[in-house]
Amino acid sequence: MDSSSRYRFFRFSLYAHVLCYVITLCLIPLGHAASASSEVTPAKRVAVIGAGAAGSTTAYSLRKYADALQIPVNITVFERSSYVGGRSTTVNVLDNPANPVELGASIFVDINQHLVNASKELGLHVTSANYLRPRETEDTIGVWDGEQFAFVMKDSSSWWNIAKLIWKYGLAPIRTYRLMKFTVNKFLDLYDEPIFPFESLTLATEAAGLLNTTAVSGAFFLQKNSISSEFSREVIQASTRVNYGQNLPLIHGLETMVCMATDGAMSVEGGNWLIFDGMLNLSHADVRLNHTVTSIDWAPNGPSTLTFQTNTNNPSPEQLDFDEVVIAGPWQFADITITPPPKKTPDEIPFVKLHVTLFSSPHRISPKYFGLTDPDAHTPETILTTLPPGTDLGKSEAGVGPAGFWSISTLRTVPAPDPAEGKHYVYKIFSPERPTAKFMKSILGLETSASDSTTSIGDLPKRDVSWFHEKIWRPYPFVYPRVTFEDPLLAPHIWYTGGIESFISTMETSALMGRNVAALMSREWQAQKENENEEKAREGSSSSADDEMRVEL
Repeated sequence: MDSSSRYRFFRFSLYAHVLCYVITLCLIPLGHAASASSEVTPAKRVAVIGAGAAGSTTAYSLRKYADALQIPVNITVFERSSYVGGRSTTVNVLDNPANPVELGASIFVDINQHLVNASKELGLHVTSANYLRPRETEDTIGVWDGEQFAFVMKDSSSWWNIAKLIWKYGLAPIRTYRLMKFTVNKFLDLYDEPIFPFESLTLATEAAGLLNTTAVSGAFFLQKNSISSEFSREVIQASTRVNYGQNLPLIHGLETMVCMATDGAMSVEGGNWLIFDGMLNLSHADVRLNHTVTSIDWAPNGPSTLTFQTNTNNPSPEQLDFDEVVIAGPWQFADITITPPPKKTPDEIPFVKLHVTLFSSPHRISPKYFGLTDPDAHTPETILTTLPPGTDLGKSEAGVGPAGFWSISTLRTVPAPDPAEGKHYVYKIFSPERPTAKFMKSILGLETSASDSTTSIGDLPKRDVSWFHEKIWRPYPFVYPRVTFEDPLLAPHIWYTGGIESFISTMETSALMGRNVAALMSREWQAQKENENEEKAREGSSSSADDEMRVEL
């Protein structure tokens, strides 16, 4: 080979080595990048059992947290009922969809941040809670003790009602309002850092300074804070009875204060359940109505296997695996077997048995039944109840007393079935037992007979009751004084929202616990993602060093 050929060969060999070196440097990282980009992060599989306030808010909040963290998630919501909303649902008066009325949770208030904010985000039409009330009398609220009206509030300017309250009860109304605001502000600390999200509701309650409020009865709490017994019995107890079917010696102090936080009472036109339906839509969850979960088999490292069935005549059990499971409702009503059993299962607590009777009638509530003898008298459009002076039922759960019912509300008017009749009034009764035909006739000012004591509203003629709907609820627990509450984590990856029921039982607090569970879950996912990213970074650094070594060799 001549010198010219040797030079060309040497130059070609040099170029070849340089080219190989460059390709090696470029392709090795590209290979790693291609491999990394082809990896698809599997979506987290989450099952939410229950489509009420807690379950809907869990799904809604989890979607927001997961999207913010760029973590894919598939959410499946199982609901054994045929509708969304849990204890918030409506029925149609006279079976007309134009006349929906709340059967369960009727109102929420200004401080209910989750419900207020979700209503705005969803574009729902929110109105004053009593905007449909007929307003045919200036007496809006009366408190009946079984013998007389202990207190009547008129539909007049707020300052006049305040002046009237102070004239009758002294400083008790002002002290109550200040105590309520002070207590509620402590409760609102649970919404934000450093308390939120909380792994222990007991520790969160302690951190917010509320254990001394839940530890005592409403009666003791009010007395300790210089609220007069007369105002407590006639006004505050009327509120605890209509909201929770409980008297002040039974219910704890925190729930008592919640009953007095009524500023800005509102509801969603068409039904409050629309909030939870909208939440589920925004969560992009697979909502399975008429599906009952019967068992959960879990392992510490997952997944959990859910066994469920559809509510048909011949259901066949089905199974699906999930990375996370949320039981979004009271444990004792879930009827779910967990295998292996968690170390601590939630306590079974008694729930109030509430009869709700909705009906329409051409008749007004009778003034005579309530001892109003003036021919021009009208009964208040909302009648709450309390115990007569000197009546001490102590901590008895059967606490309705002589009144026999918790409340009677005039909700609205609707066109009568026969247009010639004009309008009918729509009423709602809360009572511990099913109202008899005798009671129904008496409050409507109708003549009664001996047989009416053994019959019910369904036996009344259509001319007197044009439509009715009855429901037996277990809407809230007996909220006894207590200082410990159920944790939101029953077992690894098995979450629970129902512990908040014995703390405060409302749509809003169920929503708070749903968001809390979603926040705790997503926090675990974020930590897991960060650990995985750090591990990949270490592996990448190690691989780059090895590659450089191979190139040098």
